[in-house]
Amino acid sequence: MDSTTRSLHNRHSGQLTRRAAPSQEPKSTARFDEFTTVDWIENDSKERRRLHTLWTHLGSGPLAWLRLAYESTVAWIVVLLVGMFIGVNTALISIITEWLSDTKLGVCSSAWWLNENFCCWETPDSDVCEDWITWDRVILGHDYVFVRWLAFVVIGTLIATTCALLVREYAPLAAGSGLPEIKSILGGFVIRGFMGGWTLMMKSIGLAMAVASGLSVGKEGPAVHMGCCVGNVVSRNFSKYRRNYARQREIISAAAAAGVAVAFGSPIGGVLFSLEDLSSHFPLKTMWRSFFCALIATVSLQAMNPFRTGKLVMFQATYDRDWHFFEILFFVILGVFGGVYGGVCIRLNLKVTAFRKKYLAHHVVKEVAVLALVTTAITFTNKYTQQDMGELLSYLLRECKQGDWGGICVAENSSWVIWGLLMATLIRAVGTICAYGCKIPCGIFVPSMAVGATFGRMLGIVAQSMHRAYPKSALFSQCAPDTPCITPATYAFLGAAAALCGVTKVTVAVVVIMYELTGALNFIVPTVIVVMVARVIGDAIVEGGISEQLILLNGLPFFDEEVDLLDTPVASIMRMDVQMLPANGIQYGELRQLLDDTQNIKGFPVVDNIHDVRLVGYVQRDALVRALLSVRTAGDTATFSFGSSSSGESTIETSPYTAEATLDSDLQHPSSVTNLSSLVNTSPITVSPRTAADTVLEIFRKLGPRVILVENEDGQLAGLLTRKDVLRHVRRLHDEENASEQRAAHDGYSQL
Repeated sequence: MDSTTRSLHNRHSGQLTRRAAPSQEPKSTARFDEFTTVDWIENDSKERRRLHTLWTHLGSGPLAWLRLAYESTVAWIVVLLVGMFIGVNTALISIITEWLSDTKLGVCSSAWWLNENFCCWETPDSDVCEDWITWDRVILGHDYVFVRWLAFVVIGTLIATTCALLVREYAPLAAGSGLPEIKSILGGFVIRGFMGGWTLMMKSIGLAMAVASGLSVGKEGPAVHMGCCVGNVVSRNFSKYRRNYARQREIISAAAAAGVAVAFGSPIGGVLFSLEDLSSHFPLKTMWRSFFCALIATVSLQAMNPFRTGKLVMFQATYDRDWHFFEILFFVILGVFGGVYGGVCIRLNLKVTAFRKKYLAHHVVKEVAVLALVTTAITFTNKYTQQDMGELLSYLLRECKQGDWGGICVAENSSWVIWGLLMATLIRAVGTICAYGCKIPCGIFVPSMAVGATFGRMLGIVAQSMHRAYPKSALFSQCAPDTPCITPATYAFLGAAAALCGVTKVTVAVVVIMYELTGALNFIVPTVIVVMVARVIGDAIVEGGISEQLILLNGLPFFDEEVDLLDTPVASIMRMDVQMLPANGIQYGELRQLLDDTQNIKGFPVVDNIHDVRLVGYVQRDALVRALLSVRTAGDTATFSFGSSSSGESTIETSPYTAEATLDSDLQHPSSVTNLSSLVNTSPITVSPRTAADTVLEIFRKLGPRVILVENEDGQLAGLLTRKDVLRHVRRLHDEENASEQRAAHDGYSQL
């Protein structure tokens, strides 16, 4: 028999040229082999075959009508269950996080399992709560700041270290925010175990501990990962979704939207965030199911009422004052700050992440312990960093008429409050840059919002002080006399929006999320202003949000929407060393050896013969494996053909995409030649070697095949392309462009 491995390069060397493969896999594509590519066309075909079989054998009667009703509503049943579980899980995490966070400060003497708010529920507005005892009074019986500081540091460090140990030993995939990986998964790639039940459990436990430890990490990004885990765990219990990634993607997109919805108490914002930032395929059907899932999740969270305040999240606020035209100047300053913070945070965090991967990969627990030790030791010294970031946001976004906290509403304290908030901004910014990406569950949304809110509140107090000092200034001519003109809380709100946009590069979803958090319809225009300014400034510093940059740094497969490959022919990037199957026949032993030697290849082109390589079609690996299992007693000399069947041949009755394969003759005694032509897809997607790579990229994006075959004018197989092949080329161009920019910058510095 001829070898099924054939290099097409020599045959077409007079017609085609191919870029030489790099001698070593670049870092931006180093992890590609860890991912399995999903063939959306294959999955859609499987679903159509399943439905066709169902309707054919449905019959009539009450049972048939019940089955029909179940098939029509199963998707809504799944998203209903997913939304409920996400809401309940988020509520439990919030309760545990708040209790663990308060244990760094003290304990409730009447009931140790209560946090400070619940312990002092009867005296919420009083500064004195007899039931809540700080650690210095527990240990010494009197106030002693050093003991409180020591307890804060020790307990916070112990919580963070325990979290890192649990994640390292039991669920390494639970580390990080999970957003870059979720984007890759929704883009058509599979990471085994990333959305499993064990990962969900450890992510939930670890997230509560990580946030409560005092590190500058949030739970909003990981909430998306946990939501997708819930979607995966629930959906795989239904046969429609168990083995169909195309259908499962709809549930994962809806679960991602629900994760954002419960994180911010924003169902509409969650759907828009999934549409704008996470999902690469978001049809109208998915949008409706996402909205329903987000709605159920928020209702479930509301029913649990974890904060006993009726709020979905701790930092919800309301405003009843309007803004003035002159304040646009301050809003622009907030937008500039958000963009600068986002750009600088992304660039520095990438450097920290690269350093972590190079030097600290084997010291993850020690790294987290040191980070927690340093962070808690510093944050305790500042009133505005000592609190949990969710609680801090609730204070900063609250108007003064709703109560003072930390002296921020006392005019006489303006000077030291401004300096305190400025130091809090710097501390949280540095802490977020260093902590985001360490090997514990960690998010960057709320830490960035806290950074923006502290800066915004500081700027609002500065503007308020200017108005008090110069009330007759032309700048404040719109202010009514003897009434408050500037509301610093709204500046904190807008600063949080600017910083969140700066680090994620999400615009519309951020505006809607901030509106749903406050219900302040009159602040829609200021929010749009700060978000747009932050986006423009942030893009000038670095292209793409933190998730996109981490995708590149960690070598995750994901299609960039702004890639231009119009001048690149397919011939320059296609794969020429192709494993092929001859239609005229291959022996059982050779076919089995081929499958054993090519575990990572998911399908094979079928050609008329190995010499002429005229394309006949394409056959999926899974279909071949199932066919071989059907005739497992065949000897090594038995032959399988893929062309038109002839008399005397046994035939596999199946489809290229069906889940079963059956032999029409005795399975134990097949004939000498078994025809597998029914397994072959005779109309695979093909392109010419001269086709622009940009066209191929669009085919992969819009249709989602795993492979595209390259066929020349004579109908001969010239090569093939997979999504990973195109991505490798795109990443190589990206790396070359970055290297060129770095050389140009270095040359410029040398000339200076």
